Amino acid sequence: MKISSVEAYPVWGGHRNFLFVEIGTDEGLYGVGEAGLTGRELAVLGAIQHFKPLIIGEDVFRTEHLWQKLFRCGFFPAQRVLSAAISAIDIALWDIKGKALGVPIYELLGGRVRDKVVCYPHNAGHNMDVQSLVDSCLETTEEGWQFVRWGLPSQGDVLEPRPAIKRALEQFAAVRDAVGEDIEICFDVHTRLDLPDALRFCQEVEVFKPYFIEDPLRSENPDSFKTLRPRTTVPLAAGEQFSSKWEFRQLIEEEWIDYCRLDLCLVGGFTEARKIVGWCETHYIKLALHNPLGPVSSAACLQLNLATPNFAVQEQPLKTDTVLRDVVPQQPVWQDGHLLPTQEPGLGISFDREAAKKYPFRQTELPHLKRLDGSVTNW
Repeated sequence: MKISSVEAYPVWGGHRNFLFVEIGTDEGLYGVGEAGLTGRELAVLGAIQHFKPLIIGEDVFRTEHLWQKLFRCGFFPAQRVLSAAISAIDIALWDIKGKALGVPIYELLGGRVRDKVVCYPHNAGHNMDVQSLVDSCLETTEEGWQFVRWGLPSQGDVLEPRPAIKRALEQFAAVRDAVGEDIEICFDVHTRLDLPDALRFCQEVEVFKPYFIEDPLRSENPDSFKTLRPRTTVPLAAGEQFSSKWEFRQLIEEEWIDYCRLDLCLVGGFTEARKIVGWCETHYIKLALHNPLGPVSSAACLQLNLATPNFAVQEQPLKTDTVLRDVVPQQPVWQDGHLLPTQEPGLGISFDREAAKKYPFRQTELPHLKRLDGSVTNW
């Protein structure tokens, strides 16, 4: 079975853009994938255009060969923009393989090792308010979610570490008091702190027993985790900005993280992700997939998590069937804070290309943050 077409669909989802890729074959089967790198979709779209002539006419089932070809054959190793494009293509190819063989992708990855996948939602963003956060956490808990999650707060477009940390600790105390000890708390620093402030925060938050603290440091120099890791007992999670197994190497080998925040739509799709996941298993690092994207990403994450022994929790900002329902009419089933397995082949979803064309791309920019003195800091 040969690849006959590669079409990209940048789609405006009401609050952000999504980038889907549909691959067709000479036997009439189609597969769909989704690309990460939020806010830079046009750059990824250009990469997909470059890749088209490299894969049309190739054998659909040679996913490892095609991954190697796209990653290595441009001389410069693929990172982020290129790896996001590779991810969407790879996910679509695995979708086709599952459909061709009549099985869900998790069967191609070794079969199910669990009956459902626990997820955490997004609660009330990164703002300084305490009561709205508590209300959000109580609402999702009442709906059946077993986790809550929010991030380091900022004051509008200003983020100063000390007041942000002070308010975050107040939020922790209020949320823990409201939801009780049985609800797990995930907290996302979002790479907004440098080492001294990150260390102080991690030490002071220990009393609230968070499930993990995510991205306490910037990702450019993972070596800094060797200083943070031995000086705090809170579980640490990182990896959502990494785009290959090589970027994960040091964090895994030195066991500086407890949870791997791999992004299936950025790291290179199933072909690369399964290598990283197996590597994490040898170091007792659990998988907590980064999934801030659309319904195709959610379906792909579900497939990988169902077949992963060292799975912990899946990020799922909203319940399924709440985003782009006409573009992806068939989505994974959410029930009581979990996604349930599908028996449908491939990703187990459907994609309507004509509906996708109704929501053209909109030029938008992610929020920008600064310090009080006007200097740039991470969003």
